[in-house]
Amino acid sequence: MSPPFKSPWERPTASSRQPATSGNTRPQMDLLFPAGPSAAQASDFARLPWKVHELVFEVRGHVEKEYRDVRVEGEVSNLRQASSGHVYFTLKDDRSQLPVVLFRGKARLLKFTPKDGLEVQVRGGISVYEDRGQLQLVAESMEPRGKGSLQVAFEQLYALLKEEGLFESKRKRPLPMYPRTIGVITSQKGAVIHDILNVLARRHSRAHVLLYPVAVQGEAAASDIVDALAWFQKDPCVDVLVVARGGGPPEDLAAFNSEGVARAIAASAIPVVSAVGHETDFTIADFVADLRAPTPSIAAEIITDAQYRVEEYLGLLAARLQRAVGYQRMRARERFAQLNASAVFAGVQHGLARRQQRVDELRFRLEAWWEKTRAAAGQRTSMAQARLMRQDVRRQMALHGERLRALQTGLGRAWNAYSERCRTRSSRAADRLWALSPLAVLDRGYALVYDGSDSLVKTAENLQAGDLLRLRFARGQARAKVIDRGPEAEKKTNGN
Repeated sequence: MSPPFKSPWERPTASSRQPATSGNTRPQMDLLFPAGPSAAQASDFARLPWKVHELVFEVRGHVEKEYRDVRVEGEVSNLRQASSGHVYFTLKDDRSQLPVVLFRGKARLLKFTPKDGLEVQVRGGISVYEDRGQLQLVAESMEPRGKGSLQVAFEQLYALLKEEGLFESKRKRPLPMYPRTIGVITSQKGAVIHDILNVLARRHSRAHVLLYPVAVQGEAAASDIVDALAWFQKDPCVDVLVVARGGGPPEDLAAFNSEGVARAIAASAIPVVSAVGHETDFTIADFVADLRAPTPSIAAEIITDAQYRVEEYLGLLAARLQRAVGYQRMRARERFAQLNASAVFAGVQHGLARRQQRVDELRFRLEAWWEKTRAAAGQRTSMAQARLMRQDVRRQMALHGERLRALQTGLGRAWNAYSERCRTRSSRAADRLWALSPLAVLDRGYALVYDGSDSLVKTAENLQAGDLLRLRFARGQARAKVIDRGPEAEKKTNGN
């Protein structure tokens, strides 16, 4: 049993860490001091300073041991969702604040989306983040205050989808009046499918029912329903879909409040009827679906309402017809009793003759129509053959070939003319460039004179007898030596 007081001087043994200074050893501490350490022991510890990471590690161990399971209430602020999936935020009240980290595995289990300003209760353990020496709460779970997480998640998703316009009545489609094939998405073990089949058998026995069995509660329910909706989109024979489930607590209806199911219903090309729970139960699927039915049985009645009314009307007509036939048969018996047999047979023969004449007239008209139709068909066939000959592929290819050859010839001529123009412009430019070149001047018999420092000599005043010169001609070079500068150069030099 641990003593009631843990000394703040209790630390790892001296063998686990090196002393901070040479010649100063830390005494081994294996006991706790309920009344505090002695003065000598405290003095020994005071002489040995902590390393930062050791002290933070020691404090972290004490904190995690004492506060391993706490519940903290406060307001969410500075919420950040990292790319790794971890959630970081600050839990604050009117006096203090506490950093909180919700790791990815726990964040996936949240049934609502945390936002800044939301009042929550967080359960977890207190720890110390060693890199910054910062106290933080490592959350295990989080629940909104005042409302359950399912209710908050419902309200958040409702607001999001309503803002996107998925609840608008203008995007909802009418149900087919006489559906021949009805797709049902529900559990095959529950009473829902039996209720639907019983109603259909009573009101529309000729309807075909396709059942896609899914889990209607639990973690896999939402993905099962989404897969079922996607599967029915591949079947063009299905006229209407029914997503159904019996009643239950909000936790059991959570799958029908998921965003994936709502968007799958909204994206369905087949009209969808939502029949989830009882009349007082409302889910996100009810708002997104093309029609909400209070119960699965009522959904089956709504789908077959037009068919049932037609069959009911036909039943009334059948009863009226049966009464009319009975009345006419009774009148016929009375007339037959009053008529003479010979007159009756004469009337029958006359009626048969008139009908035979009508049959002959119809036969003549049919034969005339057949001849006219056959002649028109032959004429259309001849015209089609003539159009087909005009559209002969070989003839069209020959025409296109001739056009292609003409285009190729024109392209060759244009290219030759363009090349000749380019060569002429290039030759003219080269001639103008050569005329401007200093070498062109040399080509007319002139030369460039450089002194010993390779500087261009422009006048003879700076030359002395015996200086070596380099002469640059149009083709080649030569060395020269100054013998005499000439009288004019001497005069200018003496004058200066």
